[in-house]
Amino acid sequence: MTLSARLAARKDGRRVAVVLPALDEEATVGPLVAGLTRLCDGSRPLVDDLVVLDSGSTDRTAERAAAAGARVLGREGAVPGVPVLPGKGEAMWRAVVALGAGPRPADLVCFVDADLVDPHPELVERLLAPLLVRPGTALVKGYHRRPLTGSGGSGDADDTGGHEGGRVTELLARPLLAALRPGLRHVRQPIGGEYAGTRELFDRLPFATGYGVDIGLLLDTDADTTVGGTAAIAQADLGVRRHRNRPLHELGRTSREVLATALARCGIEDSGAGLTAFLPADVRSGHGAETGWRTETRPLSQVDRPPPGRVRDGGSAEPVVAPSARVG
Repeated sequence: MTLSARLAARKDGRRVAVVLPALDEEATVGPLVAGLTRLCDGSRPLVDDLVVLDSGSTDRTAERAAAAGARVLGREGAVPGVPVLPGKGEAMWRAVVALGAGPRPADLVCFVDADLVDPHPELVERLLAPLLVRPGTALVKGYHRRPLTGSGGSGDADDTGGHEGGRVTELLARPLLAALRPGLRHVRQPIGGEYAGTRELFDRLPFATGYGVDIGLLLDTDADTTVGGTAAIAQADLGVRRHRNRPLHELGRTSREVLATALARCGIEDSGAGLTAFLPADVRSGHGAETGWRTETRPLSQVDRPPPGRVRDGGSAEPVVAPSARVG
């Protein structure tokens, strides 16, 4: 019996949804969805709903996801009548709100990034296993080994045994947790995009609209004594992750959002200032071309969507400035 079949036998009537938040991922979303559809097959499938939440793509992401077998939800249609905000966390929040509605809501929700290339064949099973077999588990964080890709951007890895692709994780997120929430030092990739949880948990938590969503959900779960705090968090080894690594100035913007969310959850006031990047630029002088500098400043928009369960029960969906350590 396969791992998928063994886990399906442990569902006990619970419905499982897999969500891929996607923005302009036409190159990867089709093969990724096609590989996951096997989990929806048979008389006792492990996955009941395979959803691509299209976050406003301008390419053929939605078309290719649907052709591969996913149910495609547009961000506007997922939560009708609520103006859309930019950001990954916004897409995830809309998915959870939508999946909890209707006569057959999802009980377990698994998030998978839509830019994965050649993921572990049991990625979803490994994320769901602790939720299905270990009582008291509310959140499962996946972790990968992430070798840097070649400079040509081809996706080929300079794999010499390292895992230097997780730069924001190793240089910001994990040191920050060691300083402010040491009980989470054991979490290998706190800002990884592959994780699963109970909808009951996600329904209780605010969602940062941007890249801070992953660490925000982790910190809020840790602080939520109703679900058991740190003891309710498990981890799953997902093998090697290969994708295009972004340039440092883009990672700086991501880091700023991660830091702002983490500080808010830990009750520390943030200045709210955006991050200024200093980038090389060629300038002309009497001596010919020289290297100068140009600056780019991206404002920080640090807001939370309220807990999905509260919105579904008729509460306001209006975003709020991220509060400190608020749960429930």
